[in-house]
Amino acid sequence: MIKEFRDFIMRGNVVDMAVGIIIGVAFGAIIKSLVEDILMPPIGLLLGQVDFSNLFLQLQDGAVAGPYASLAAAKTAGAVTINYGLFLNALVSFVIVGFSVFMLIRTLNRLTPAEPPAAATSKDCPHCITAIPLAATRCPHCTSQLS
Repeated sequence: MIKEFRDFIMRGNVVDMAVGIIIGVAFGAIIKSLVEDILMPPIGLLLGQVDFSNLFLQLQDGAVAGPYASLAAAKTAGAVTINYGLFLNALVSFVIVGFSVFMLIRTLNRLTPAEPPAAATSKDCPHCITAIPLAATRCPHCTSQLS
């Protein structure tokens, strides 16, 4: 059983998938940092000193009554919140990752040579317009003699 498991793990597809997942997690961390640390602060500044990571809607007070200065303070107090600022950060991250993957696939499609069309294996009967093999001398459907 251990030998079968080792053979399964060492297959090319499983190893490729593992490498892809590891690279994907690392790429996700880079994009998350790009959004939270590079993109959102200037956007928040342009929108009037808004820190998107601290945008939340308080649904219920915690042990200490609000209002809370930050999301961290609300969480510490045990307040129930809807964290729409964190959602906006995640949404921007998703759009950036989606666009990056789109550009990668687009580039790979351009670099991959187009396959030539496959050679024809059939022709149409001129009498009944039915597909027949190229070597046929008589149509199997309408029995017409083919030239």
